[in-house]
This record gives sequence, structure tokens and C-alpha cells, in this order.
Amino acid sequence: MNKPANPFAAHNPYAAAGQPGLSPSATPSFAATPGAAPVSADDPLVYDVTEADVQARVLERSLQVPVLLDCWAPWCGPCKSLGPVLEKLANAYGGAFELAKINTDEAPNLSAALRIRSIPLVVLFIGGRPVDQFTGALPEGQIRAFLDKHLQPPADPMETLRAEAAQATPEEAEALLTEALQMVPGHPDATADLAERWLARAATVAEVTALLDAVPAEARGDRDTSLRKRLAILANRPAGDPAALTARIAANAKDFEARFALAAIQVFQGEFAIAFDNLLEVVLRDKAEGKPDRERARKQLIEWFEACPDAEAVSRGRRYLGMYLN
Repeated sequence: MNKPANPFAAHNPYAAAGQPGLSPSATPSFAATPGAAPVSADDPLVYDVTEADVQARVLERSLQVPVLLDCWAPWCGPCKSLGPVLEKLANAYGGAFELAKINTDEAPNLSAALRIRSIPLVVLFIGGRPVDQFTGALPEGQIRAFLDKHLQPPADPMETLRAEAAQATPEEAEALLTEALQMVPGHPDATADLAERWLARAATVAEVTALLDAVPAEARGDRDTSLRKRLAILANRPAGDPAALTARIAANAKDFEARFALAAIQVFQGEFAIAFDNLLEVVLRDKAEGKPDRERARKQLIEWFEACPDAEAVSRGRRYLGMYLN
């Protein structure tokens, strides 16, 4: 009886990968193996292969997507513990690679071609050739490190939606961020992104507060703190007429009460950079004994720095505050 065709007969796979101790060989031939099942985009991420279809489902398939070949046997204890870990990672990486599993007891030609001396043996194929391998039942963290050397990290769906939202129109951005929060309710960054969008379109303080409150307290960070400070500002509309206050300052640059009042209105309106300039003038001009207005302005600026969404304005404000205090 004729032996099954050796799928690696024309190609020593480890020669192409530069594995030591193995002789060089010719470039692989990818002629279709008779009886091999076609590979379609609908195929699962994890599948069994045999010597009859290993060329199509491993070598040829790896021209399109990396394929991890798990060489195992039913009697191999470490194989039984490694297999579920590999399957979990194949799904976790979301299509970054496919996992092909072959029973070495039923694949003597493949075992000879790979020169398998110990199993489990796991070989990563990319571009029609093996690029790396490991033996034994490694821990999940080590396998991830092995994969990440060669594969693009799996895309985080949340980060993908957030990135798309950052480039979208306001309406589209809200829809994308709402979709993200339906996928992962209470996600801190997506919630903060959506809260920023809501504030930009003048949503009510109650609406934005309710949105932020959906994030578990232990997961809230600096952005949550900043947003809540802005909400506190918006909850209390300052009194005063901006035109009249501006006229007072024009008549007397050291009318500090007018500057404080006008800055509060400007912050309420979202004009943080202009408000910072008003209070920086107070810091610069207060020459009174004890400089009480200077200290009052310093404290107010520090509080507003934490609420301001404009990083550039905050950076400039901090820089000038430091200069004026020295």
C-alpha cells in the first residue's frame, strides 16, 4: 500500500526558519493536496487537520493569516492541559491567528518532517513557513509573550470605538460611544468621552451626573474628578454683567473684584484660558501687604486647572503662575 504523501517532502520547514541542526532545502511548493478541504473565511479559528489537508490548512492558509500548529497526542498529559489554553487564546486574539491541531499518532510523515522529539510541540507558521516554536505546556502569560513577538496585539473593541468617535461628527461620536457603553456598561474612559460630548452640546448637569454615576466608584479616576468639578461650576451661574465688569477693569486694572467676577463668568461659559489670564493679572499686580488677592487667585487657579478640559491652556496657566509667584 502506498504511503500518504508527505506534505513537507519538498520542503524542510525548519530550514526556512533557520532552525539549527537541520539541512537547507528548497523553497516550499504550495500545489493543492488532493482531497484537501478548501479554506473559507467562514472557517473557525480552531480546527483539526490531518496529513491530507495540512498543506492547505496550515502552509497555504498561513499566507493569509498566521497559523499556530499544535502537535499533540491522546496519551500526552501536558497536551491535554495546553490545548484549552491555546484555544482560549485563539478566541481572545480575535482572528489575529488560527489554531490548527494535529494528532501526531496519525501523522507519521509530518512528525518525521518536523523531527518531533517531544510533544506538545507548537509551531507558528507565517507566510507559508515556520517562524518560531515552543515545546511543553507553557503558562498562558509565556504563550502570549511568544505570540506578541510575531503578531499584532488583538484590537480592543472599546478602544476601536473610542478612536472612531474621536474622528467622527458630534452626532456619530455620541452614537459610537453609546454603542461602546452598551457593550461594556460603566467603562470609565468611554463614559468620560461621552460626558465630554454631552457637555459640548449643553446637556444638563443632572444628565451628565447620572451618566458619570454609572461608573463604579472604585473605577473612577482623574477624568471623573475633573468632569465633576466642571459640573459643579455649571451648577452655579455667577452673577454679574460681563460688559460692565470689563469696563471696570479697563478703567482700573487693579479692580480685582471685577476680575474675579468676570473670570467666574468666563469659566462658566467654558472660556478657561481667558479666565486664567484674568486671575494671573491679579497674581502679578497684587502688591498689597500680605497679598491676599494674589493668594486667593492662586487657589482659584489651581482649582480651575483641575476642571479645565484644555490641556494646553492648563499648561500655559501653570507656567505663568509659577513665573509670577517667583
